[in-house]
Amino acid sequence: MNLFNVALLQILPCETMQENLTKGIQACRKAKEMGADLALFPEMWHIGYTYEYMFSRYAIDHNHPFIQEFCALAKELTMAIALTYLGKGNKKPTNSVIFITQEGTIALHYAKVHTCTFREGSEAGLEGGTQFPIINLKYAHGSVNIGAMICFDREFPESARSLMLQKAEIIVVPNASYLQDDPELGDVRIAQIRARAFENMIGIAVANYPAPQNDGRSCAFDPAGRPLIVADEKEGIYLAVFDVDAIRKWQNNEVWGATLRKPQYYK
Repeated sequence: MNLFNVALLQILPCETMQENLTKGIQACRKAKEMGADLALFPEMWHIGYTYEYMFSRYAIDHNHPFIQEFCALAKELTMAIALTYLGKGNKKPTNSVIFITQEGTIALHYAKVHTCTFREGSEAGLEGGTQFPIINLKYAHGSVNIGAMICFDREFPESARSLMLQKAEIIVVPNASYLQDDPELGDVRIAQIRARAFENMIGIAVANYPAPQNDGRSCAFDPAGRPLIVADEKEGIYLAVFDVDAIRKWQNNEVWGATLRKPQYYK
C-alpha cells in the first residue's frame, strides 16, 4: 500500500513565540519518530491563536527566523511540515499556513479565506485570503495532491469543493475551536468534517488544540467517510494513515465528488 502519514500535533501553545518554536520543533521530531510524512500544526501556532497578538507588529514573513527554523528542520528530518502563523499580508495580517517540503523549501502558502469577523475581538483585523491553492507534495513513496482549509473555512462546502475540483486528494485543516463538546451542537462539527470528506471523495485531516484551550478531537477521515482517527481532548500527537492508492481508486470508481456533477444547473 502507498501510505501517507499525517501527524496531528494536538499540543498546547506556550506564552511566547520562542517557546512555541522550541515546543513545535520537539513535536515535529516526535512526529518523525512515529513515521510521519507530514506534521500538521493547529491554527496560528506561532502565537498560539491569541487575540491579543493578532496585530501587524506580531506578523512575520517567510524570512523570519521562526519560519526558517522549521524549513531547516524539515530538510533535516526529510519530512514535510504544515506550519501555521500570523503572516504579513498586503495591508493587514493573515491567518496563514505554509507547506514546507521535505527538502526544506516553502512550496505553498494559504491564507484563511473565511476569517472570523462575526464577533468583536476575533479576526476582524485580519486580511482574508482569496483562493484555495493545492500542491503536489512529495513524500517517501511518491506524491499526493494536497490543499488546506483553516478552521472556519470548513463550515462552508465551497472551500472543500474548490480544492476537490483542482483534484486534491487530501485536505489538511489547522483548527482552533471546539469540535465536539458543545451542549447544543454535540458532535456536529465532527460529522461536518466527515461529510466534507465523503461528499468530495477526499481524505481530510484536522489538527486542533487540546483542552483546556479547546477540546482536542483532532481527527481524520478517508474519502468514504470512514474515521481513521478521532483523538480525545488530551494533549498528544496522533498519526493519521492515508492509503493514497485507495483514495485514487475511490475517486476513479465511485459516483460522488465531481463524477456526476451538473454545474450548468447550479446557477
